[in-house]
Amino acid sequence: MRFSANLGFLWADRPLPEAIRAAHAAGFDAVECHWPYDTPPAAIAAALRDTGLEMLSLNTLRGQPGENGLAALPGREAEARDAIDRALDYAAAIGCGAVHVMAGVAQGSGAEAAFRANLDHACARAAAQGATILIEPLNRHDAPGYFLQHSDQAARIIVEAGHPNLRLMFDCYHLQIMEGDLTRRLRALAPLIGHVQIAAVPDRGPPDHGELDYRHIMGVLAGIGWDRPVGAEYRPGGLTEDSLGWMTALRGI
Repeated sequence: MRFSANLGFLWADRPLPEAIRAAHAAGFDAVECHWPYDTPPAAIAAALRDTGLEMLSLNTLRGQPGENGLAALPGREAEARDAIDRALDYAAAIGCGAVHVMAGVAQGSGAEAAFRANLDHACARAAAQGATILIEPLNRHDAPGYFLQHSDQAARIIVEAGHPNLRLMFDCYHLQIMEGDLTRRLRALAPLIGHVQIAAVPDRGPPDHGELDYRHIMGVLAGIGWDRPVGAEYRPGGLTEDSLGWMTALRGI
């Protein structure tokens, strides 16, 4: 199994270009990030070129404090689409193949209509540059009130939207908290999954403890033919380099 370092959490104390180089030195196969917009794209592109790593994904902006995204907020469509366009422009500049469109804190039919319309915009724009749009259910403890909380909700939106470049971000940490039964969910949702992320449950630490056996999860992924890097999106609880023992244990699965 191959792994991607999520630089929103790993080496988060370093500028992004330095974090990319640190991930390469530590043996990661790819990187991903949250909000890279304060760093000039040329600096990120140079670090990726120097290391040979691919940036797998980045997020749209969160909006104002507490909003956690804009795409499902009725009446905020112009802002949401500006955030989507900005993310896709940045992704194109650094050779990143996917953008996670953050839904935001919202509920109800109006929120779903706004989310669907903004995803239509995102998918059409992304298709022109060969990019994928990701949506991700977040758990109610870390993201109270977030519009997208369950995998079946995300799957319904993806299937009904009908865009071939709209995919599910399957975050094992969030979905274990909200739903459990990850083995069956991974197998059932495999055709819709665009990226997989891991962290320990319930503390979101390194994936070597807690209530999920990631040796088993990696075996399930291998069984469904997953051949892309799995995203390590966890809080290291200290120096990132000191938290990486899990990678040796899981890489050979």
